Amino acid sequence: MILAIYVSKKSKQSQIGIDAVKADAGKGIVGDRYYGKKGLDGPNITFVESEEIAAFNANFGQHISLSSTRRNIVTQGVRLNQLVGQEFSIGDVRFYGVELCEPCGSLGKALANDSLTSSQVVRAWTRRAGLRANVLTTGILRTGMQFNLISKATK
Repeated sequence: MILAIYVSKKSKQSQIGIDAVKADAGKGIVGDRYYGKKGLDGPNITFVESEEIAAFNANFGQHISLSSTRRNIVTQGVRLNQLVGQEFSIGDVRFYGVELCEPCGSLGKALANDSLTSSQVVRAWTRRAGLRANVLTTGILRTGMQFNLISKATK
């Protein structure tokens, strides 16, 4: 399910938590920094598992918030890695899981501190940092909404 939704109007601006958001087909989340960007083919929404954030905090003695990974949608009870190459829906909104949202140097720098280097952060989040997806249909996403895998037979 969707545990939290975050947007940021500008690239280095703090993310804002919201309860509902409009996702536009091929453009992403209305009000987010990457919405409708020309020249950005491919994934236009990002997801991360709340369980991975909790595991990072527990394994490394950290206290990062749900918004710290800068992903748009924080999930609970969904194995995102399994959605690569799959169509899925949340309510009436359909998505295609394009690729894992692997950690970059920016995430490493953002989460590094006296006890963790940037490279340690990147290693800790490798294959755990979430999913990049394309928005296939327009609709509203709200916290609490459930994920549904769309089987090839129902396409």
